[in-house]
Order: sequence, then C-alpha cells, then structure tokens
Amino acid sequence: MRVLVVGNGGREHALGWKLSQSSLVTELFATRPNAGLASIATPVDVAPADVDGLVGVVEELDIGLTVVGPEAPLCAGLVDRLAERRRRAFGPSAAAAALEGSKAFAKALMDEANIPTAEYATFEAVEPALAWVRDFGRGVVVKADGLAAGKGVLMCPTAEEAEAALASILDDQQFGSAGARVVVEELLIGEEASFIGITDGTTVKPFASSQDHKRIGEGDTGLNTGGMGAYSPAPVVTPELEQELMATVLQPAVDTMRRRGTPFVGFLYAGIMVTEHGPKVLEFNARLGDPETQVLLPRLKTDLVTLMLAVLDGSLGEHQLSWESDHAMCVVLASEGYPVSSGKGDAISGLEEAAHVERATVFHAGTKADGGDVLVNGGRVLGVTGLGADLAAARDTAYAAVDAIAWPGMQCRRDIGWRAL
Repeated sequence: MRVLVVGNGGREHALGWKLSQSSLVTELFATRPNAGLASIATPVDVAPADVDGLVGVVEELDIGLTVVGPEAPLCAGLVDRLAERRRRAFGPSAAAAALEGSKAFAKALMDEANIPTAEYATFEAVEPALAWVRDFGRGVVVKADGLAAGKGVLMCPTAEEAEAALASILDDQQFGSAGARVVVEELLIGEEASFIGITDGTTVKPFASSQDHKRIGEGDTGLNTGGMGAYSPAPVVTPELEQELMATVLQPAVDTMRRRGTPFVGFLYAGIMVTEHGPKVLEFNARLGDPETQVLLPRLKTDLVTLMLAVLDGSLGEHQLSWESDHAMCVVLASEGYPVSSGKGDAISGLEEAAHVERATVFHAGTKADGGDVLVNGGRVLGVTGLGADLAAARDTAYAAVDAIAWPGMQCRRDIGWRAL
C-alpha cells in the first residue's frame, strides 16, 4: 500500500525509516520532508498542518495509510476528516487528542480516572493564580494550557518566579492563544521517564521504556528544549513499575476515554515522574515523543505497519510486540542559539562518515537538501542514534558518529544517559 507520513521532524524521519522496512509498503510519501526523510520518501508539497490540503492529497494519491507524526494536525482533526472519507489514518481523533491539546482537559481526565498526578488548579488571570501559589507554599510548574511546541512549561521553585511566569503567559501572551489559560501544579521531584503505549481504544500494549533529556545544558541545567537526547530502556522503569503504570495510568486513561464516547486510538504517551511517593503523571501526549521515537523504533522488531493496521481494525489484542535486547541512545545536535533562536543555512559536514559508523543511524530533523549539500534548517538539526549490547556501548557508538559531524555553532550534550550510566 501507499503510506503517507505527516510531519517533517526527527520523529517523522524515524517513522518513515521504520515504515519503509515493511513489506506491506509499496511507496512512501512525506509532507515537505527534511533531507533525510526525502531520501526515502516521495515529497508532497503540503504543510503538515494543512488539513484540507492533506485530505486532498490522500484522495489524489490513493494513500492506503496516513501516519500522523506531530500533535497539531491530530488536534486539528485530520484523522476525523480522513475517517469521513473512509481513509485509514493512524492517530487519535481531535476529541481524543485533547489529552495533549489541553492540559486542563488532561488533568480533569486524570481526576476522573484516579490517575496519580500533581496537585493543580487552572486559571485565566494572574492574581487568583498567584494567590493559589502563595497559599500552596511550595515550588510549582506553570503550564500554558494549549499546544506550545513543547516550550509552554515553566519551572518555578519560588513565588517570584511563578509571578513572572504567569505574567509572561497570561498578560504578555508569550505563547499566544495557547496561554489563554494556565495549569499551575506542584513541582514534582524525582526521576522522569517516558512511558508510551499503543492502543486500539480498548487494548493497550506498552512500548519499551525510555528517558528524555529536556534541558539544554549538561547535568539537566538551563532552558527547556524539545529534547536533547534519549535512551532506551530506562532502568528507572523496572518490570514492577511497568506493570503499575499499565494498571494505574495507561489502561485507566484508555478506559475512561472510551466510556466518555471519545475512544483514544494511536500512541498514548505518559510523561512520568518517579517520586518517593510513587509514579505521577506529568503530562499526556497524543503521539510518539521526539527524540524517544529515535531510540524506540530501532529496538522494535515487530512490523510497525502490521501493528498500526491491527490498531485500526480493533484487533491489537491478537498481536505481541517484540523488542531487540540491545540498548539505544540518541544524541540531538542543535543549531547555534537553540532553544532561544535557530541558526540556518550552514552546510553540514561528516554525514557520510557518520553513516559508516557501525550500528549508528543519523535521523534528520531541521535539515534541507541544497544540491549536493545538506543544510541546517532548524533548531534541532539531527538525532544520532547508536545501538549496543549495553547503554555504555550504545553511548560510544552514538558519540563516535556525533564526532564525525560538524557545522559552525553546532551544540550537543555530552552526558546523555548520565542517570543510568
């Protein structure tokens, strides 16, 4: 069948890379792909968020399966629009994607489903929010309610920092309409993990565990980013904790969404903080994470297209997921100035050399092809994934490939996996 990947970042290159390995795929297409994705998929000149344009393309090209990578087209109802035309699309409906599209919606669902999470309240004005913070008396996190490209979360250990964050979001509209409402919640202390399941709306199957590195600086310091690296599996998610997360987080969320009449179908991502009082949910996402995808899919042995079709047919319970025993690590290479700004236009050297590092794969994110060159075209530019028998071996492979790549101002963290190592 013909398959369309919607999106053009590192996650989508990894999705296209995995999908192209399936014997069920006869031709792969992608929306305005980066240089890496364009090397394996036929480009479609439609923006990933252009729902009307995408519906037209699916019909024109007779696409058999549309795989939606990013959250924006999911929340905009792309899957719904394609379902109306009896076109198969992998991902949740707009009503179900509200789990990511509105943090207040997600918190309310967690309350209803008795899913463990941080204490919280929602506000649309600074003064009542600040009064809650002062009464709470401990550190908080201030979150823009809507989609803010992973940047609408501000850590505020003090009331003064919370006041500044509230003013920037609610008054100064730092995140536009996404910040018309905020969720203010307890600042949880512990170790984070990414726990992702695939679900047909009834059955949930867990993916392997992983851990992301959100901060720009080594030792998890500095500004939040979209993610500077990841590794899988994450030792913090023990077999016992995985069972607990399935029983107290993923399955209750899926069951509650189904009871509400808005079943969740697709990838359900739970950001977890493992605290001294047990695991608590930081957030839900309605799709795979980035860069978690770049360490999970290289470890997945099961055919991804077969899994997706089982989800859409409601027969996921008949399938088992199989994983490589290898560990995986992804190191993100970012442009100068990221996450505040994004350098563009510099030529990237060393990609061919990196490709020859055994057991390494370079996933493109913010790149574009220009003749024979590959140019920097965004904040997070590349994700370099290494596999190994253990995490130390995966690290050595990933950084060996990283060290072959260069452009002016390139930055990366040299301590990915530090908690586990």
